[in-house]
Amino acid sequence: MDLKTATAIRRLRLVSAPEAISFLLLLICSVLKRTTDFNAVPVMGMVHGVLFILYVIFWADAWNRTKWPVKTAALYFVLSVLPAGGFFAERQLRREAEDAVIASRARQEGAVKA
Repeated sequence: MDLKTATAIRRLRLVSAPEAISFLLLLICSVLKRTTDFNAVPVMGMVHGVLFILYVIFWADAWNRTKWPVKTAALYFVLSVLPAGGFFAERQLRREAEDAVIASRARQEGAVKA
């Protein structure tokens, strides 16, 4: 994995958890808006919207650089629209990055011919 691909995956990982947190907070704010006088939906909606747009941009960049199959790319996109999906995406992306580092080190040491 080259540096630009690793960076694309890292950016997607870094925005996954905050996007999931903002989605959950937006859901909580929506419930509070309807049950109390507390209305933070406009603020949380904007925060979540910005994080979601960043996620989609970073997802598209990562898909372009990693050449994921459509099924894998679709999974990461679907995880972005589920309330806690960002946490699962972050964990899977971390595993994928760790596996790539291990494979890269093995190739450098000559343990794997690839």
